[in-house]
Amino acid sequence: MEDVIIIGAGAVGAFVARNLSRYKASVLVLEEQNDVGDVTSMANSAIVHSGYDPVPGTKKAYCNVKGNAMFPKLCEELDVEFEQNGSLTVALDDKQFAMLEGLQQRAKENGVPTRLVLTEELFKMEPNLNPCAKGALFCPTAGIVNPFTLTAHAFENALDNGVKLRLGEKVVDIKENGGVYSVKTTKGEYQAKMVVDCAGLHSAEIASMVEPVEWKVNARKGQYYVLDHFKLGFVNSVLFPLPSEKGKGILVSKTTSGNYIVGPSSEWNEDLDDFSTDAATLANVKEQATAMVPGIPFREQIRVFAGNRATPSTHDFIIEPLPHHPGFICCGGIESPGLVSSPAIGEHVVEQLIAPFLKLEEKKQWEPCVRKHVRIASLPMEERNRLIKENPHYGIMVCNCEKVSLGELEDELNRSLPCLTIKAMKKRTRAGFGKCQGGFCQPKVLLLLAKKLGIDPTEVKYDRDHSEVLEGRSK
Repeated sequence: MEDVIIIGAGAVGAFVARNLSRYKASVLVLEEQNDVGDVTSMANSAIVHSGYDPVPGTKKAYCNVKGNAMFPKLCEELDVEFEQNGSLTVALDDKQFAMLEGLQQRAKENGVPTRLVLTEELFKMEPNLNPCAKGALFCPTAGIVNPFTLTAHAFENALDNGVKLRLGEKVVDIKENGGVYSVKTTKGEYQAKMVVDCAGLHSAEIASMVEPVEWKVNARKGQYYVLDHFKLGFVNSVLFPLPSEKGKGILVSKTTSGNYIVGPSSEWNEDLDDFSTDAATLANVKEQATAMVPGIPFREQIRVFAGNRATPSTHDFIIEPLPHHPGFICCGGIESPGLVSSPAIGEHVVEQLIAPFLKLEEKKQWEPCVRKHVRIASLPMEERNRLIKENPHYGIMVCNCEKVSLGELEDELNRSLPCLTIKAMKKRTRAGFGKCQGGFCQPKVLLLLAKKLGIDPTEVKYDRDHSEVLEGRSK
């Protein structure tokens, strides 16, 4: 029997697991998908929000601001790409400029530093903005992060410290008897003293297996464009329009990989697992984005994608035990700013709700850092040459678009976190993320995975079950 079972391996599950790994406890994570961070934690804006937007006094506001402050140290420990480049909420007319003062007051209440930027300074910071812009609210603590490695490296660290992970197991039933929870999956049954529900879009469904809940989670789909890394400095900060009841609006931002992201839309989605895109919605995203940044070169588009926000009926994060089952902790409705909030949520859940309940003892030795990941393209030439001399595979390029070497792929396959699919490798190394979207490197990655996993190439999955790339052998 486990001390704690965590259901869901997204960003929140990752940081609950990592924080639990500091204690003398047996911890098991169950995930339906074939990789960690494979749903909402993957398909988002990759923004480390400053915290000016959430309603003061809410869990969203508290977790956003606290999580933001944790990111510099956290990303250093976990070797995650992070840049605190600030955000600008842009006013395009005098009426919008007057609204910036209200946002600034909310930021003050949340303890977020801001300042108003007028046109002369604004256009020095962002020369490609609409010339009609009247000013902006600058939040220096906002930033950008690699959301794929954030979740993956947090789990790698948790696994290095003793946490167990089972991928490809969907939870189908939960029963409680005498303070012990029996969690049944598609592949087995497990027992634990406590359960933490980090199931994202399906968190209400999971909680309802134990007792009825009054809250619901609805999906709000967001559709995005991804542009190639065509020009350094096209935008420098995270650019937001004025927020509305639908959210923070269509942003334009660079990413930690040098690409640019434009989006998201915001439309209700009845199907929690529908991640399709459509031309009309994307056209609207383009129209709104170009109102703020007119010269966006959409000819540089390399892909579009969609993600679903887990929007709660309570209008705030749900982080609490079930009323009649204190050993079952709900982490539901973690929509934006969920990514930046996840480290704070993980710390709160473990330190305030789990450790006191189980009377857990901290380990005397706990390793907060992961072994450094080699990113050959970001290294100085002298360091590259040294690594290639030690291991010639670092000099063999597998992905020419993103400059990912064979040595990097092999290193990823020799870590504690399993890498079972082509998409898992893509998220962790960027092999396949470039302009050709895997057209040239995918066969090499596929064969490497087949060899490592000891399976036939026709069995290698792209992502989810039944997503095999090869149908059969022709010879």
